[in-house]
Amino acid sequence: MVAPRSVAVVTLGCARNEVDSEELAGRLAAAGWELVDDAENADVAVVNTCGFVEQAKKDSIDVLMEAAELKDGPARTQAVVAVGCLAERYGEQLAESLPEADAVLGFDSYADLSKHLDAILHGEKPKSHVPVDRRTLLPLTPTARREAAVAVPGHSQDPVIIGDLPSGVAPVSGPRVIRARLDGRPWAPLKLASGCDRRCTFCAIPAFRGAFLSRRPAEVLTEARWLAERGVKELFLVSENSTSYGKDLGDIRLLETMLPELAAVEGVDRVRVSYLQPAELRPGLIDAIAGTEGVAPYFDLSFQHSSNAVLRRMRRFGSTGDFLNLLRGIRERSAEAGIRSNVIVGFPGETEADVEELAGFLVEARLDVVGVFGYSDEDGTEAATLDGKLSADEVAARVAHITGLVEELTAQRAEDRIGERVRVLVEGVDEDDPGTMVGRAAHQGPEVDGQVLLPGVQAAPGDWVEAVVTETMGVDLIASAVDPAVDLAAPAGSSAVNSAG
Repeated sequence: MVAPRSVAVVTLGCARNEVDSEELAGRLAAAGWELVDDAENADVAVVNTCGFVEQAKKDSIDVLMEAAELKDGPARTQAVVAVGCLAERYGEQLAESLPEADAVLGFDSYADLSKHLDAILHGEKPKSHVPVDRRTLLPLTPTARREAAVAVPGHSQDPVIIGDLPSGVAPVSGPRVIRARLDGRPWAPLKLASGCDRRCTFCAIPAFRGAFLSRRPAEVLTEARWLAERGVKELFLVSENSTSYGKDLGDIRLLETMLPELAAVEGVDRVRVSYLQPAELRPGLIDAIAGTEGVAPYFDLSFQHSSNAVLRRMRRFGSTGDFLNLLRGIRERSAEAGIRSNVIVGFPGETEADVEELAGFLVEARLDVVGVFGYSDEDGTEAATLDGKLSADEVAARVAHITGLVEELTAQRAEDRIGERVRVLVEGVDEDDPGTMVGRAAHQGPEVDGQVLLPGVQAAPGDWVEAVVTETMGVDLIASAVDPAVDLAAPAGSSAVNSAG
């Protein structure tokens, strides 16, 4: 009996890429491929690359090179294929600079990926992807985009499925969903939309991810139920811009109305929204996130800076005062809300006064987590053509200054939570201490926002533990389990129990 063809899908980058990888895995499984975890045990390694910033590009190329080296050793690997954002963004250029990859395929190839992989195993070399500005593929008017026949990863398409789907692959009845889970985590990303209509001068993402396109609510809810049936307790809603959800469907308030429906899905205990644009964050959406039972009061706000002068050059809106007012409004609705952001320092034309204004904003903002990035030119962006560029040494010095400040401020913010009662989703065992479980509270997003350590707690991934914070380590919290029936007195200015998750 001939062994089935096997494939390993290796994922780099963000949670949006994880959804795309699981779509590819579902398509390949439905076409008869065996999914394996390690590239060395697969006939083909499919590397879902990231093309966001320079370090992410380097990491993607390194992984592709490592996978290609397997072809020369005792591993089963016969071919390595690059897909994802780096492949979509650079296409033929990546193929020419990386001949070790057997193919470089763009988003338009995802529906026929199985055929491409078969062809590669039979000695053929598919034509490399030719990059195009994907914003040009959809109509300018958002509400006219639904009828365009454009391949968009994570959105319903008409896959060619013959016979019954393998066990564990999402059904295609009703709203079309093709997905196979690649891990057993108790949380999973769920895509709301793809692309972005904003024109931030530093960002290349819209050019290779395309214009903004929402998934229909029925499709999102169908996938949420499928994930819940497979043990997912927390849904992590992802997109390039979640605050725009619904604008192309004729109702910008769709997310507010859909959040209670997602939270009501049987088996789902917590829903979390990611990537909110401050300039688009409406009071109604703040109310829905902060006040809907089962939705984490968690605000992933893309500030990028606080100086109005810098923000204007970034082609963004807001100021220190605007952002502080926004944060004040969030905390009036939920005092314990988790708030995170990213900032860019060293942007062309940024002055020392701008840096100090940003520092002052961060002191007042009391954010739980802040990612600090140094500016660097990105191919094809407007910012790459701006004057006022700073030297690499100056950018690095500003990064070090703001990073040091952020580390101190976020540690202080974590200390503010001592005595707070948290509901923790257990994710596993602490690698450094087998007697300690680790998980996340409502204010902590997956993988980037710190974690809660639970010494002496006996639990399994997917369990919920009620606990009280006793200590901190940086942004990480240490907590002691408590009886859920016991109503502990809360710290002044906060509620006793975070019932939102």
